[in-house]
Amino acid sequence: MSEPTSKPEPAPPKGLEHAGVIDFLGFDPVVSEVLLVMVEQRPWRNVGEQLFQLQEKLNAYLSFALDGEMTEAYPQFLGKALKIRLECAEPPVPEALGFLQHVYEQSALQGITFEVEVVTAGTCGCGQPLSECGES
Repeated sequence: MSEPTSKPEPAPPKGLEHAGVIDFLGFDPVVSEVLLVMVEQRPWRNVGEQLFQLQEKLNAYLSFALDGEMTEAYPQFLGKALKIRLECAEPPVPEALGFLQHVYEQSALQGITFEVEVVTAGTCGCGQPLSECGES
């Protein structure tokens, strides 16, 4: 009898255009901090649309974290610091900087760290090379 062949499950879609998807969730035990990552792999060409998508995704992330969904799914994160990171393939354009500064300030009021990081091609939402992360 032959073994059934199964194809690996495709990775869920990620990126700003998928507001309902958490691109990456991790925990840094060294600083006791939960990390939620949003990924923008596209160049900043359609800034208005991308900022709208960023706002929608950010609202989903904040709802996930602040409304208790995160700690319901991951009770070990209760009481831990939270950082939200936007990982971009290229630096945000000047038209996006005002919005990003506003996000930074408003997140801080909730005790949440917000940061933007430019990452190189070939990494996943956790910042690791795709070959090490297992995503494709």
